[in-house]
Amino acid sequence: MKTNISLVAGILSCFFLNAQSEYQLGANSQVQENVPKGTVVKKVWESTVFQNTIRDYYVYVPAQYDGTTEAALMVFQDGHAYVNLEGDYRVPTVFDNLIAQQKMPITIGLFINPGHDKDAPEAESPWRVTNRSVEYDEVSGTYGDFLLQEMIPELKKSYNISDDPKMNAVCGLSSGGICAFTVAWFHTDRFQKVMSHIGSFTDIRGGHNYPPMIRKNEPKDIKVFLQDGSGDLNNQYGNWWLANLQMESALKFKGYNYKFVSGTGGHDGVHAGSILPESLEWLWSDVAPNHQ
Repeated sequence: MKTNISLVAGILSCFFLNAQSEYQLGANSQVQENVPKGTVVKKVWESTVFQNTIRDYYVYVPAQYDGTTEAALMVFQDGHAYVNLEGDYRVPTVFDNLIAQQKMPITIGLFINPGHDKDAPEAESPWRVTNRSVEYDEVSGTYGDFLLQEMIPELKKSYNISDDPKMNAVCGLSSGGICAFTVAWFHTDRFQKVMSHIGSFTDIRGGHNYPPMIRKNEPKDIKVFLQDGSGDLNNQYGNWWLANLQMESALKFKGYNYKFVSGTGGHDGVHAGSILPESLEWLWSDVAPNHQ
């Protein structure tokens, strides 16, 4: 099924609307004095799994990383949104603070933008690239293959990264949120931590099938964090809020290790960003240096 790019772009425009003033960034989302600061570098990648596409990506390396021991890895879809130090999420700053507090392991951050057809006109923004829905909304192992065959091997040329699936997490928002779950669903041997913000578990490319798939299959060893708000989208592809409630119900029914944080927000990152430090602390709690 071909999804109209303009319709998907319309969905994405909602990220900048309906910000909820009730959600505020806390101390762990702010730069703190005397906390070691990691570094971020921006790079470009031409894919062979997604042929004829090019994308920007960013690599965060914590100050504590020295290469002598294996680091954890967390992959973010729509990387530009998560790596932005003035945005809703501010992941490098949150990582700096949580790693310093030993509330998460020393973790390399890989922030990847969706691909864009090299033959197409330049995209107006990373939200409007040609390949976003193809990569993120498909219920298949292809995007995970892209990570495991291309991006992570490239990263490992420079960094000592653990292959332990409990030390590998994947995160995304909207279509990137369902993509995060898809990566772990099809590649549970390599990714066992998922964080989904306002995830598109709707009928864009068949994602509405996940709740029954979860119910009908044996539980997978995946730790899942979900966030959504009651003001999320309701359109021809489905109702995002109801879809996330269905995901929560299915995960509960099958006994998954999961957490669902609900709110009143819309299709934006304001709520998720405000709770990101606590969300990450929960996700990494089983392998954090100070875990009990």
